[in-house]
Amino acid sequence: MSATDDRLGLVIKRAEQALIARKTAALREFGLTVPQYAALLLLSGGDGMSAAQLARESLVTPQTMATVLTNLEAKGLIERDQSPLHQKVVVNRVTAAGAALLAGADAAALRVERSLAAAYTDTERKQLAELLDRAIAALTA
Repeated sequence: MSATDDRLGLVIKRAEQALIARKTAALREFGLTVPQYAALLLLSGGDGMSAAQLARESLVTPQTMATVLTNLEAKGLIERDQSPLHQKVVVNRVTAAGAALLAGADAAALRVERSLAAAYTDTERKQLAELLDRAIAALTA
């Protein structure tokens, strides 16, 4: 028995890294990183979000999100405007070019997720999701 055999956190981290590596490869043809893709996906679902909101939803630091948004804006994939409600808040929105690129990128990311899902039966996928939800609850309690 290895010293790491009972380290569930390592197994979860390895699974996350494998998923991110596959998504990184899939998104490369679109010129997007996984954090850029995640930001575009979040922005596509609404009327715009602040950098702070995006950072929280994407589980990255505000500094990381600032870099992501700067790069997306430089590519013409998002636009940033002053919030009509708060003078110091900038609202980020997907441009038409960003939405068009996101359509292809999202299809590629979904292929990765479907490939992962195909490794399990319906019952196993449901059980895995429930087990991961329980892990999240145990760690955030």
